Amino acid sequence: MNKHHNFSPEVVAGQIAGILADPFKEFGSERDAMRFSLGILDLTTLEGADTKQKVEALCRKAVSFSEKGLPNVAAVCVYPVFARQVHTLLEGTGIQTACVAGAFPAGQSPIHVKLAEVKYAVEEGADEIDMVISRGKFLEDEYIEVFDEINAIKDVCGNVHLKVILETGELSDLSRIYDASVIAMKAGGDFIKTSTGKINPAATPEAAFVMLQAIRDYYESTGKITGFKPAGGISTPEQALVYVKLVESILGPEWLNSGLFRIGASRLADNLASELSGK
Repeated sequence: MNKHHNFSPEVVAGQIAGILADPFKEFGSERDAMRFSLGILDLTTLEGADTKQKVEALCRKAVSFSEKGLPNVAAVCVYPVFARQVHTLLEGTGIQTACVAGAFPAGQSPIHVKLAEVKYAVEEGADEIDMVISRGKFLEDEYIEVFDEINAIKDVCGNVHLKVILETGELSDLSRIYDASVIAMKAGGDFIKTSTGKINPAATPEAAFVMLQAIRDYYESTGKITGFKPAGGISTPEQALVYVKLVESILGPEWLNSGLFRIGASRLADNLASELSGK
């Protein structure tokens, strides 16, 4: 699928270094870029030990940043069993309810099971669904099956936004990350997302660079705008700013909003708030 990019690790590393060496174009300072980063966060808890009490505390945190003169986060991301609770607690705040669904994080379930879970999450109030592709099928070159699964899940989502997780750390090289990105976009994904956060490596600048090139290429050839979400292992303001600068440079200012750019994280919100508050 990749006809014209050189995605050798050395070339990609050099291009990323060049982008990161330049100053921000759309932000007056790194502090402004940090404020922006806080406002595009998907505040996340995806643990087997999650409880209603923990989720309620996360929702309280999600709406607390504005009390400090900071942007609130864009969404709270949880398992489907907590969708109704999050939707109710966040109603009227402008913060979205996001759910992982479709056999997250492994993706190793029959399609009817995946569809049933997505349907449940949507009915429980999810505004956004984060699904993960079947990496086994993709690595066996069963691209049509991967496409069909994403497309079927998008049909169940209806108007609910679908973020398609590629789990880039399990794909074999950067060219395959590009190919998976194209399949996800063609199948109806509203966003493409790097990782589940459950394996290492999770999000990397190299994977993000390739995915952003795919988004730009797809937009230039079809006119369809696709969002981008790095997730997994992003905990410091410095790490977040790398992804902001990559999006700014490769996709441009049109993507610098929570409708087209998210960062998935659990610890990053507190670290950004602390930095912005001077603590």
